[in-house]
Amino acid sequence: MESKKRFRPRPDEAPEKQAPDGSVIVGRNPVIELLKSDRGVEKVYIQRGQREGSVTKIFAMAKERSVPVAEVDKKRLDELANGNAHQGVAAFASAIEYVSIDDMIAAADRKGEKPLIVVCDGIEDPHNLGAIIRCADGAGAHGIVIGKHHSAIMSQTAFKSSAGAAEYVPIAKVANIASAIDELKEKGIWTFAAEADGDDIYGTDFNCPAAIVLGSEGIGVSRLVREKCDYSVSIPMHGNVNSLNVSTAAAVLLFEAVHNRNG
Repeated sequence: MESKKRFRPRPDEAPEKQAPDGSVIVGRNPVIELLKSDRGVEKVYIQRGQREGSVTKIFAMAKERSVPVAEVDKKRLDELANGNAHQGVAAFASAIEYVSIDDMIAAADRKGEKPLIVVCDGIEDPHNLGAIIRCADGAGAHGIVIGKHHSAIMSQTAFKSSAGAAEYVPIAKVANIASAIDELKEKGIWTFAAEADGDDIYGTDFNCPAAIVLGSEGIGVSRLVREKCDYSVSIPMHGNVNSLNVSTAAAVLLFEAVHNRNG
């Protein structure tokens, strides 16, 4: 019998730089004030080699708030600042209000529906993240879970790629995806990791509280996250190319889950 090819993320889908938008803050004092405020902060960028004075304070404040910090070269900061004086520091302020996993489950309960949640494990391309959010909205999913680290941020690029869906799909941002899987399972959600050697999705029962876990563009679902998931599932491939773009795979998985539930 001819073996079926399965879905796996394409290794050539390298994440591109994320375009700055109105939520980028530059300069040492403005970034300090941002970190003091209640506003969400996606990420802090600091010029490589600068660890003196107020920059040390920014590092400490970001760590206290569990905000990721990236050391980058001056050219990258110049791009983010778009001609403004950055003093070796920039930050992305959150453009959306994040929710909790409990909020997503409660929203499903209010609708009388079984939760359907998408977990993004290391999706670093903002185009893919936005497209996944658009798919989730179209399928009526109750939310998206993304990580603070090794994840695309909700930049202008991600918003544009979502075609406006980011305004409607609840998004939870968590410190650790593996811990989020544990939380979902504790709350009665069955977790399905999309992997090349998983069970055929067309024989999988999604008629349950479910979370579909999508891996990174290069390596797929991380080992620890996959081990924590209840099931691994895959999309049968019948052509010459044995992989799909991760956002395309998200559409196939989500709409099969919806079809399965509606029987």
